[in-house]
Amino acid sequence: MQSYSEFLDLSVGFPQEGYSVIDDELYFQDLNLMEMIETYGTPLRFTYLPMVTKKIQQAKLLFQTAIIKNNYRGDYKYCYCTKSSHFRHIVEEALKNGIHLETSSAFDMPMIEALEKKGALTKDITVICNGFKTYQYKQYIIDMLHDGYKNIIPVLDNKEEFNLYDDEIEMDTPCNLGIRIAAEEQPDSQFYTSRLGVRMEDVIDFYNNKIAGNPNFRVKLLHFFINSGITDSPYYWNELEKYVTLYCKFKKINPELDTLDIGGGMPFKDSLVFDFDYEYMVNEIVKRIKEICAEHDVIEPDIITEFGKYTVAEASGILYKVLGRKQQNDREKWLMLDGSFITNLPDVWALNQKYILLPINNWDAEYERVNLGGITCDGQDYYNQEAHMNSVFMPKTRKVQYLGFFNTGAYQEVLSGYGGIHHCLLPSPKHVIIRRNRDETFNFEVFGEEQNSKQVLKILGYTS
Repeated sequence: MQSYSEFLDLSVGFPQEGYSVIDDELYFQDLNLMEMIETYGTPLRFTYLPMVTKKIQQAKLLFQTAIIKNNYRGDYKYCYCTKSSHFRHIVEEALKNGIHLETSSAFDMPMIEALEKKGALTKDITVICNGFKTYQYKQYIIDMLHDGYKNIIPVLDNKEEFNLYDDEIEMDTPCNLGIRIAAEEQPDSQFYTSRLGVRMEDVIDFYNNKIAGNPNFRVKLLHFFINSGITDSPYYWNELEKYVTLYCKFKKINPELDTLDIGGGMPFKDSLVFDFDYEYMVNEIVKRIKEICAEHDVIEPDIITEFGKYTVAEASGILYKVLGRKQQNDREKWLMLDGSFITNLPDVWALNQKYILLPINNWDAEYERVNLGGITCDGQDYYNQEAHMNSVFMPKTRKVQYLGFFNTGAYQEVLSGYGGIHHCLLPSPKHVIIRRNRDETFNFEVFGEEQNSKQVLKILGYTS
C-alpha cells in the first residue's frame, strides 16, 4: 500500500510551491506547522502576512507587463477590497505596497481615519466607496471629503444617492464621482440583473439630467462587477465588451471620464489542482479594453481593480487536531475534529467552498478515505469532498493526527463573527500572526487568545 505522501504525489503532484514535507511533517512557507501546534495548540488560525504583499506585487507586475506589451496608454491602480478582511494587520500590510482601498459600508470610513492618524496612509489615498449607502455611510463620505480626503470617490449605486452629496458637498475643486453599472447576471442565475448599480440604459441619461451641468461634481469613473469573477468564459468576455463599449459612449459626452473599475473576482488557489493562467487573463483583459476603445476612437481608460479574496485568501490557514475516530458502518469512517466548519469556515457550510486540505503529520503512513466531522451537533458540520476528487483521504494511523485547511484568509473570520457567539457556543480559536524579520526568521504574535466561557456569558447577558 502506498504512503499518503506517495498517493498525493501521484494524484496531484505534491510537493507544490509553498508546501514541503520534512521528516514526515508538513511545512507551509518554510513554517514548521507541528512546532506551531506544539507552541499554541489547536484549533489554531494563523495569518502569514508576507503572502499579502506577494499577491499584490504579483498582480501589479502582471498589469504593468500587459500595459507595456499592448502599448496601453492608461495606468493601473490596485485597490484592496476591505470587506474580505478588515483586520488592521491585513490592511496595514496591504498598504505597504502603495495600494488604495475600496469600501462597502459606513464603518469602513472611521477605520480609514484611524489608519491615517496612525500614519499607515495619507489623505491623498484613493478610496472607492461602493455599496448601497445608508445615511451614515454617505455622511461619513461627505465629512471626510471636507476633511481633506480629496480622492474619495463615491460610486453611485442608484440615482437618489446623488441628492445628499449635491445638497451637502461644498469644495474648492469638484468632487469626483463614479457610477456603478447594474451588471447582467450569469445565465444560470435566478436573477436577470444585479440588485446593485444603475441600469445600463439609464447611465448616460442620468448623467445628462442630474450631473452634467453641476460645477461641483465630475464623473471620473465607471464601475462594474461581473458576478462570476474573472473567468475565461464567453459570458465574461461578452459582459466586459458591453461595459467597455458603454464607457466609450459615455466618454464622448463626458470627457472628464478617464477610469474604468473592473471590480474584483480574481480567483485564489482553492485546490491542489488549481489551474488559472493569471498572465493570460490579465493580458487579455488589457488587450480587449484597448481594442474596443480603438474601435470607438476613444483613448484607453486607467484601470482599477478591487481584489479582495485574491489578496488575502492564501495568507491564512486553520489547524485542527483529530479528537476521535468513528467507524459508523462498513464504508464510512469519521475523523472528529476539535473545531467546527460552521463556526470556523462558514463558506464550507454555506457555499460548499473547498480549500486546500493536508495532514500536518504522519505522511509516511498508509492512506484511507475518511469524512471530517466538526464537533457541533449539526448534521451539516462536515467535510467529505475535495475540489479535485469526490473523497477526502488522510493518513491511516492510530497516532495523534493533525490536519490543516489552507488559503482560508478571505471572509471566514467576519462571516463567523470574530469575537462573538457561535453555533453551539464553540469558542473562536486562537489566532496567530506571522511576519518575517529582516534576517528571514519568523516573528509570531498572538492576535487573539481562544475565546473563554466568561466572554461568551457576558455577550449573552449572564454576567456583566
